[in-house]
Amino acid sequence: MNYIVSIIGCPNVGKSTLFNRLVGRRKAIVDVTSGVTRDRIYGNSEWNGIKFSVVDTGGFSTSKNDILEKEIKNQIFVAIKESDVILFLVDIKIGILDEDIEIAKILRKCQKIILLVVNKVDDGKYVYFDTDFFRLGFEKYYYISAINGSGTGELLDKLIEIFKHKFLKKKEKILKNEFIPRFSIVGRPNVGKSTLINSFLNKNHHIVTNISGTTRDSLDVFYNKWEYECILVDTPGVRKKSKIRDNIEFYSTMRTFKTIEHADVCLLMVDAYRGWEKQDMNIFKLVKKNHKGIIILINKWDLFYNKNFYTQKDYELFIRKKISPFDNVPIIFISAKNKDGIHNILPMAYQVLKSRKNRLKTNILNKIMLPILKKNPPTPNKKNKFITIKYCTQLPSCTPKFIFFSNFPQHIKESYKRFVENQIRSHFDFIGVPIQIFFRKK
Repeated sequence: MNYIVSIIGCPNVGKSTLFNRLVGRRKAIVDVTSGVTRDRIYGNSEWNGIKFSVVDTGGFSTSKNDILEKEIKNQIFVAIKESDVILFLVDIKIGILDEDIEIAKILRKCQKIILLVVNKVDDGKYVYFDTDFFRLGFEKYYYISAINGSGTGELLDKLIEIFKHKFLKKKEKILKNEFIPRFSIVGRPNVGKSTLINSFLNKNHHIVTNISGTTRDSLDVFYNKWEYECILVDTPGVRKKSKIRDNIEFYSTMRTFKTIEHADVCLLMVDAYRGWEKQDMNIFKLVKKNHKGIIILINKWDLFYNKNFYTQKDYELFIRKKISPFDNVPIIFISAKNKDGIHNILPMAYQVLKSRKNRLKTNILNKIMLPILKKNPPTPNKKNKFITIKYCTQLPSCTPKFIFFSNFPQHIKESYKRFVENQIRSHFDFIGVPIQIFFRKK
């Protein structure tokens, strides 16, 4: 079983900076604005051969009126419950706040191993500040600078010591040779991505409010139910460039782009009321450009269908015309909130994943495709020379790529390439998978 370490503290004390330091990459967004992290963010770390998970949490606030603050606080409590060890982070430059005392009271009741970590000791002089952190009620505290890494080695040594002595009976699950697919949920802001994650897990794992842009980081969730084992990735909503208001939104959007790059299948969620808009098409093209599998989820269909005369068939046909020739994309109508139709998503995602790995034998490909291309040859070039295609094969690549050998490949038009793609899709199983077609000189 994997060890879990959560970082808890007030806003802007450096939790995300320490998280990035421990996981070894800039996974969490770091900004001078307090309250950037809202959901729990997971990452993996290793020290002296021992692997463990690190959880970044939102900043703890004593505010009781703000809906978002309440949700962040709920996420912190869940992180505390999940954890084996908690790093309670405080800021030496600020000293002890009322919120720190409140957090200390909560942590002392939770019967977990707590390490008090004093951050922002970027200069040795801060060690001698007259700040009595023992007032918080913990035996020892560790001086660190998350931004430059000083003191983190001693902290990590202590964590490993705890793991070895307190959790010796826990067996770590080794996943080195085990492939776990990544399914990323992408779309515009406020279409229901986090709600879908919560419905899959049957709990409020992610913060959900009616405030657009609540999710700011890409968040990984391990899912293992029935015969399906995968990593579900919730992403921030992708806005138009003109709608991005600040640095945080910019970095959130960049996180989504990177998440798409590392995904196996992307679940593009669309708001049924707003319909298929230009931004949905832009996200679709981005997924296609990265050669990822894709499924389109039409969310809030229960509300739309009750007040409109459009059928699923009409709605689906409209979208397929927009995305042609890549039109054999699965389209699933769901209600993430009511869990209607969501049971169809993972079986289809695995089917798309299988199609993405589909490899055709060369003799079968030629047997099917050459008669079709001979009957429907490309348009002759300007010198009235007939263009013929003699041979085709699938390239040995991780995504479906086909090469067709011709006497005049430079004169084959884009429209004919779309025709060839349609023929491949109609005769072979590449549902939800972008394919690339190349014409080369024989």
